[in-house]
Formats: sequence, C-alpha cells, structure tokens
Amino acid sequence: MNLIQSILMGIVQGLSEFLPVSSSAHLVFTSNLYKVFKGIEIVQSSNEEIFFDIMVHLGTLIAVIIFFRKDIANILMSMFKAFKTKNWSDKQAKLGLYIIAGTIITIILALPINEIAEKLVYKPSVVGILLFITGFTLLYSEYKSKKLEEKKCDIDLKTSIFVGLAQGLAALPGFSRSGWTIATGLFLGLDRLSAAKYSFLLSIPIILGASMVYPLVKIDITEALNYNWTAIIVGTAVSAITGYLCIKYFMKFISKFSLAVFGYYCLIAGISAAVFFASKGL
Repeated sequence: MNLIQSILMGIVQGLSEFLPVSSSAHLVFTSNLYKVFKGIEIVQSSNEEIFFDIMVHLGTLIAVIIFFRKDIANILMSMFKAFKTKNWSDKQAKLGLYIIAGTIITIILALPINEIAEKLVYKPSVVGILLFITGFTLLYSEYKSKKLEEKKCDIDLKTSIFVGLAQGLAALPGFSRSGWTIATGLFLGLDRLSAAKYSFLLSIPIILGASMVYPLVKIDITEALNYNWTAIIVGTAVSAITGYLCIKYFMKFISKFSLAVFGYYCLIAGISAAVFFASKGL
C-alpha cells in the first residue's frame, strides 16, 4: 500500500459508498486495475490491504455521522425518552427501533454469505456481472416507483425488514449497499429522499460494527506496527472528505432527479468490467 494508491482508493470509496454504484465493486476494480497496469501479481490481499479497506469505510462512516448529526441526536434523545416513559409513539424513537431491526436482519443475512463475498474480491469479472444486476435493479425500481400514485416518507417495520434484507444481500461486492437499500425503499413506496436518508442512517451500525470488530479479531498488533500508517490515515481522511461532499450533493440530486443515470452507469461499468477482467483470466 503506497500513498498514491491510498488517495485513489480513498476517493473511490468516498464517492461510491453513498452513490448507488457499489463501493466494494469499485474498490475491487480499482485495486485490480492498479495491479494490472503496474504489472503487480494479483494475489490474495494482505492483512494491510484488508485493514485499509476497513479504514476507508470508517472514513465514510465519519462523513455520514457528521452530515446527519442532528438526525442522529434527535433519534438517540427520542429513544432515551421513550425508554424512560415507556411511550414509543414518537416517530424518531420508532425510527431508532426500525434501524435496530434492519441492522439485525442485515447481520442475519450477511454473516452466512460473508465467505462468498470475500472470495469474490478475487473475481472482478463476477463482480462486474453483479454490478450489472444492480443497474437493472435501480432502473426497475424507478419504473415501479413512478407507477405509484402516492409515496410515503415514514419508515415502518415492514420497510425496515426488507431494506435490512437488501443491505445484507449487498455484502456481495457488486451489489451496491445504497443502491439496493434505496431501490427496496422505492419498491415499498418511499419517496427517493426518504429512501436515501434511511439507507444512509441504516449504514451507520453496520460500518461501525465492521470497523470495530475486524481489527480486534483479525489484526496482529505486532504486524500492524509495520503498516504504512501515513497511507492509511491519508486514505481514511480522503474518504471522509469525499464522502461528506458526496452525501451533500447526492441528497440534493436525488430530491429532483431519478436514479436512472446511476442505473445506466452500473449497466455499462458492470459489463465493461466483466469483459475486461474475463479477458485477463480474472
């Protein structure tokens, strides 16, 4: 891991984590393309590369927490009040419970497929196909959403469960987390802005959990002392800054325009990556 690679991947992570184009797919593509053009042998990722991937995700977690800090504070205060009064009628308190429910569903689904997801990191051509499927899903969700006469802005238990399932399925690289969760929200009748906001809030517990658990379980402290910490810290900072700006402008975009442009992008990028990496035997 060097500084240029860390900056490049930090930018890719910051842009693609919140745009519905699969950050995991773009990290896979970027890493493998870098190695192809540099003539570096593509082998199983080192512990340092895996740790770096966790850290740039932590960077985007910082971005979403800063951007939605007022919403997060309102949810936590409303839940604390509801626990004290045993009255859960407040919408923000309910939203907190729905985020917890969606997170539990995500974990239940993601854990069994995590081993498959880890193997797909070394199969960029397959990841390209999954990104192509994401593109079709985005386009179809927009088509279904436009046929709905009325759209809702409030989350309910059914929505939280199905969006949680979508987030769990998106553990597979190429299945965009934000893309699948927003698309599922549209299928269930949410307006785009509400679907995007819930998608971002739902990402917080999962990214936080992964960022804390993996280093504690997998990282050898002695080995970690030899990591390129300058590259790791810079990459994390770049992903946080890029992620914040991405959320800011994406929320403005999605309030006025459809997801079709991202759907078409995923179709083109997915099939292009599949063909390119398949030609390289990857």
